[in-house]
Amino acid sequence: MDTCSDILEREVFAMNSYERLEDEACRDGIEVVSHQFRNRNIRGLYCDGTIGINRSITTSTEKTCVLAEELGHHHTSVGNILDMDDIRNRKQERQARLWGYNKLIGLTGIINAFRAGCQSRHEIAELLDVTEEYLQECIDCYRDKYGVYTEVDNYVIYFIPNLAVMEKV
Repeated sequence: MDTCSDILEREVFAMNSYERLEDEACRDGIEVVSHQFRNRNIRGLYCDGTIGINRSITTSTEKTCVLAEELGHHHTSVGNILDMDDIRNRKQERQARLWGYNKLIGLTGIINAFRAGCQSRHEIAELLDVTEEYLQECIDCYRDKYGVYTEVDNYVIYFIPNLAVMEKV
């Protein structure tokens, strides 16, 4: 495993998305470790300046999505939020996920995918280096947040009935 100084010495332009997030975590004083959780459903966990990524995750793309959410917890969550029966904890979970979606995808990422000619969710996910599942969760979250559509600069992004981007003329 790389040390923080190893990560800082890498050239930023040569890094993949996971390595860039690792670098950001390192700069924020967060240690990222691979861990075998007893419960295989736990993909990642943030606690007291350490992010554990489940060792069973094999792809860099999936690790990137998990790391983004856990960094979101670092930036947005307070206290132990493991009890999802508590509405306050569910709100913090949603905020952490939204932070990750904005970090990896964002409305500008969707626009950039449109401008790059992406025609399917698979192509968009590949361009943005996220899983298709993560992309869909992001779209669902944005639909809940913005409704039918939102406008960004000279573009309209529709979420209902399907994801679509139009350039205003």
